[in-house]
Amino acid sequence: MPQDVQKDCPARPLHLFSNDARTPPEDFATSCWIAMARDRHRTEPDDDGFTLLEVLLAIALLAIALPILLGLRNFDLGLQERASELTAATLLAQEKLLETELSGQYAIGETAGEFLNLPLGAQTTIQAVPRAVGYRWKRTIAPTPLELIREIRIKISWLRGEVEESIEVSTYVFAGRSTF
Repeated sequence: MPQDVQKDCPARPLHLFSNDARTPPEDFATSCWIAMARDRHRTEPDDDGFTLLEVLLAIALLAIALPILLGLRNFDLGLQERASELTAATLLAQEKLLETELSGQYAIGETAGEFLNLPLGAQTTIQAVPRAVGYRWKRTIAPTPLELIREIRIKISWLRGEVEESIEVSTYVFAGRSTF
């Protein structure tokens, strides 16, 4: 008889099906029903699929995370564009500074213009086309407290949307006696 109860109620340990005085035979059925009721509410770790709660939590996490990630990507694109503009402006400023130093003309004053598609030292013509579209330069040569030293400032400006942005680089050069 204990073998039959054990087959019907496999979740109970073997020591409960012994014929000792601690477990009366009428309690076998009761203990079996309690054990089966407990086992019915247990979940096995190898169950397949997801619960509705798990699916809803996953969707909620996606609903929160995706807009944030897309916003960060858009912000990143803006930063890349700004970095590209700053790099181009810095290179153009260095070019103008080098052009000024190579010319050797350090007359005090201010000049401005746009970047043309000409190599250094070439003559400008009416047919020259702009090569750095949207970028403008302003060169200022100013005196310093030392007579033979000049300050050269190059300002590169461009429009970013409706706002004008600019960078400025400067250096000091020895002006020699021929520029006075």
